[in-house]
Amino acid sequence: MDRFILQTLFFISLIVINFSCLSSRRTQADIADESKVAQENVIVKDTFILPDIPAEITDVDSRAQYLVMHYWDRFDFADSKLVQRPEITEQAFVDYINILNYVSSEHVDKSMKHTLFKASVERSTYKNFASLFEKYLYEENSPFRNEEYYNIVLKYLLKSDSIDEVEKEKYKFQLNMSMKNRPNQSAADFVYTLSSGQSASMYSIKSDFLLILFANPGCPACNDIINRLHKSSVMQKVFSYNSPTRTMITVLTIYSDDDLQEWKNHLTKMPSNWLNAYDKGMIITKQNLYDLRFIPTIYLLDKNKKVLLKNTSVEGVENFFTDALG
Repeated sequence: MDRFILQTLFFISLIVINFSCLSSRRTQADIADESKVAQENVIVKDTFILPDIPAEITDVDSRAQYLVMHYWDRFDFADSKLVQRPEITEQAFVDYINILNYVSSEHVDKSMKHTLFKASVERSTYKNFASLFEKYLYEENSPFRNEEYYNIVLKYLLKSDSIDEVEKEKYKFQLNMSMKNRPNQSAADFVYTLSSGQSASMYSIKSDFLLILFANPGCPACNDIINRLHKSSVMQKVFSYNSPTRTMITVLTIYSDDDLQEWKNHLTKMPSNWLNAYDKGMIITKQNLYDLRFIPTIYLLDKNKKVLLKNTSVEGVENFFTDALG
């Protein structure tokens, strides 16, 4: 993560440096400088070079907006060989994704669409950029994972003539799953079953907050998250608000696979103050009610079962309750 911190500091400095006092008059030097900038902004072969932000743009936000819209101005999208050089293309892409954090969602939308439009000049380049967006905005272990951003990309790709039908089917499925159970939407209901055989609707749980954890007993990452949530001082504080007359937080774990004996054998290792259940008949998986492309997966819902956090982390949950409880 240190590399990303360094990139962040680099781009902040890139946006704010070189401010200058501007004269109200255009001198010969100004005209010469403009000519030089025009020459410098032409496409450069076999490398990546950042655009020059005009000196008259002095506002930090405006400089960031200019940068994301002109980031690829000097990149040769027509050179298909560049996609085979990750030290150039992929590294530039990673830095680009990092910069998007400094502009509004409106400018993110415009910038990513503009990037894909420029990439469409060469089919192999276009497909490479589509795969990079997937890798960094959609895949599980990416530090830049952002489903809302990736949805913009998916909708653009599905309208493209440069994407074949097989790829479009994949993108259609991704978009369909991504659009389910989004923040501020009502979560899909399902029936959970306890080890006793008792079943109930998820919506029947009366709790100010409901944390749903999809997890498997044989999954090391799942066991790690279970332990961290159980031992979290923040979560312990939230649980302390539970009383006979009020339930502040309920944690519902769902086993969505089919080896019930393995699940039952693991129940003694689960926190006793959690609801530990399984998906009888694997309905959640078969009907694609939730995006479970990776396990564990955490959702946080409010008392009305609206999604507060989707595919979040332990840190995301802790930060939410730290802010909510003060």
